[in-house]
Amino acid sequence: MASISQLQPNQSRCWQLERKGFPSSLSSSSFLNFEKNAKNLRGKFVVSASPPTEDAVVMTEPLTKDDLVAYLASGCKTKDKWRIGTEHEKFGFQINTLRPMTYEQIAYLLNGIAERFDWEKVMEGDYVIGLKQGKQSISLEPGGQFELSGAPLETLHQTCAEVNSHLYQVKAVAEEMGIGFLGAGFQPKWGLKDIPIMPKGRYEIMRNYMPKVGSMGLDMMFRTCTVQVNLDFSSESDMVRKFRAGLSLQPIATAIFANSPFTEGKPNGFLSKRSHIWTDTDNNRSGMLPFVFKDSFGFEQYVDYALDVPMYFVYRNKKYIDCSGLSFRDFMKGKLSPVPGELPTLNDWENHLTTIFPEVRLKRYLEMRGADGGPWRRLCALPAFWVGLLYDDIALQSVIEITADWTREERDMLRRKVPVTGLKTPFRDGLLKHVAEDVLKLAQGGLERRGYKEVGFLREVAEVVNTGVTPAEKLLELYHGKWGCNVDPIFQELLY
Repeated sequence: MASISQLQPNQSRCWQLERKGFPSSLSSSSFLNFEKNAKNLRGKFVVSASPPTEDAVVMTEPLTKDDLVAYLASGCKTKDKWRIGTEHEKFGFQINTLRPMTYEQIAYLLNGIAERFDWEKVMEGDYVIGLKQGKQSISLEPGGQFELSGAPLETLHQTCAEVNSHLYQVKAVAEEMGIGFLGAGFQPKWGLKDIPIMPKGRYEIMRNYMPKVGSMGLDMMFRTCTVQVNLDFSSESDMVRKFRAGLSLQPIATAIFANSPFTEGKPNGFLSKRSHIWTDTDNNRSGMLPFVFKDSFGFEQYVDYALDVPMYFVYRNKKYIDCSGLSFRDFMKGKLSPVPGELPTLNDWENHLTTIFPEVRLKRYLEMRGADGGPWRRLCALPAFWVGLLYDDIALQSVIEITADWTREERDMLRRKVPVTGLKTPFRDGLLKHVAEDVLKLAQGGLERRGYKEVGFLREVAEVVNTGVTPAEKLLELYHGKWGCNVDPIFQELLY
């Protein structure tokens, strides 16, 4: 059998974690090493905001690149097992002052939800930092943004029901506290100095590191909110096709869901300030990943990319150890200076993958990451858009054909200009709106062929595409008109 490095992207590397499916090119010791570290990962739906995982075992042999490739490949699933995982973030605020929730208020809210609705608390030291219930989790972003990481579900109806249930539970406790939640992509009123800092060790490391590698990393951490959908793939070639389609069309999703036109009470010159912020947060770990469009791209090439992304931390004994800027490759050799002689586990690799932030991210599934947070009615629309395009063979093939001759320069141009001009961004002989119209039809067709009567979830998308007017442009019209150049009414307009 060919070695891993010799396999081409169109040859499936989707091995299962059981030994019968593990590649025979790996040595017995590599397999045992992998099997030992993978035993606790089976069936887990890992999300970026979940608490870090930690192995109970001590590594005695180095992880190999084969092990890291196999970890990604283990995510492959037959189509009948494909699921939809939705994550959304929102800003909590005090209704009487509009100021952000304090950590003390957040802790009270988390405790209240846990007690009233039977969630398990996630603790970091003496601090409650999240909740878990089955395959759902609630977690806190650095500035107290409240995130639901949903369970992997089969249909959009289930996804939307999960969102509604979550909002009901949160509001049941929050309203008694005088707390509301805002669905926007960027904090519209308050400056960085006004945002509380969450007591999570990971975020302290990031807060110290971010200003060294970009000008807007702290804004990303403390003042942005997003909604994203996590989707499965069946094989390496299927992953590659979906990755390329997702990256190419991510600027269209950014335009359709653009919802962050205000900074500290005034228009900021963008329709999606959140998206723009990622252009200078940390370019070592974000962006459009041009190597994904090379013929050689596959799991191994993503591993090579991820290995070269500087580390943030190692998680040991329930504590974060600052490894910011250091190399995971050195870690694999036992040469990571904060933990000298120690070797990484697959859990360390899993944690490292959560510190990479491109527009589409690969773990054991693909994350579509280009959309601003928004009000509840749009939370079901984003997964509908991507499921219609990527979970239907006809729609996906059509997207591949539409985008096949797009150049790197065109993709980069869209990534750069769409946060400013949205669907009115010039593209080739027309506007991006015209491409979005074709893409919307593909998404509608893909959902119809799924047979679950899910097309109605695209209603919000269709309104934006058909008019060419993004949510941000509607907010700007209100600001300059009915709101009298006062941003405060947005807290009622976009209230959950």
